[in-house]
Amino acid sequence: MADLPPSQEDELAGTEQPFVQHLMELRDRLLYGIYGLIVAGVLLAIWPGPDGLIDFIAHPIKMHMPPDAKLIAVGVFSPFIVPLKVLAMAAVLLALPWLMYQAWAFVAPGLYSHEKKFALPLIFFGSLLAYGGIAFVQLFVLDRMFGFIQHFTPASVAATPDISSYVEAILSLYIAFGLAFQVPIVVILLVRMGIVEIEKLKSFRGYFIVLAFVVAAVVTPPDVLSQVSLAVPMIFLYEIGILAAGWFQKNAKKPGEEDTPAQEGDKAGDKAG
Repeated sequence: MADLPPSQEDELAGTEQPFVQHLMELRDRLLYGIYGLIVAGVLLAIWPGPDGLIDFIAHPIKMHMPPDAKLIAVGVFSPFIVPLKVLAMAAVLLALPWLMYQAWAFVAPGLYSHEKKFALPLIFFGSLLAYGGIAFVQLFVLDRMFGFIQHFTPASVAATPDISSYVEAILSLYIAFGLAFQVPIVVILLVRMGIVEIEKLKSFRGYFIVLAFVVAAVVTPPDVLSQVSLAVPMIFLYEIGILAAGWFQKNAKKPGEEDTPAQEGDKAGDKAG
């Protein structure tokens, strides 16, 4: 059998590693990720500190409470556990790009060059979208959601939320919006992997609108405002994903999809004829 041209050879041939070496590489990447989390946690413990972090995440609800009102700690260990939970949550967010890089570094040796060029932008924009979803919750959703809830609170009821339940509630919202904002990444991957075509995604628009509101109703609190605040960005990001998938499809070709020298010669001959 004749040798394949360099452009068609398997660039991963001969790069296989023993299973034990894969486990050692996985161990190293996990340790690097843990080190990054520890560094991020120490930095956040120094500034702004657990008190500063709790004041920041509690700001949206305190804006709708009486001036002297405070969040309460019902559980015996809540004053100790909740600040640690908030610090750990903030450390994960701060170290997210580093954690994504460690995951990328572990799988990169097994990817082709065109796959690496395709994966790197997705990792970068996926991290930005996650940050965007969390910022959207903190800066827009929480303030309006608590304002909507307080509007229906009877005057004879003192709204003094428990800090533990509050942190759990906003943490679930952070996760929900951070994942929901990954819609463009999912759409791009579906198109790139050949699972679905762009035309099919366009024809699925109406169904996705219904699906977005169903998902929002399941993962958000039972108020209309927060549900709409999640569903509308999902629909908007779905359209962005379709546009981005079309761009990637045109500009990120696999080596086998590129014209070979023989094909280019045939095209030149056709033009000359």
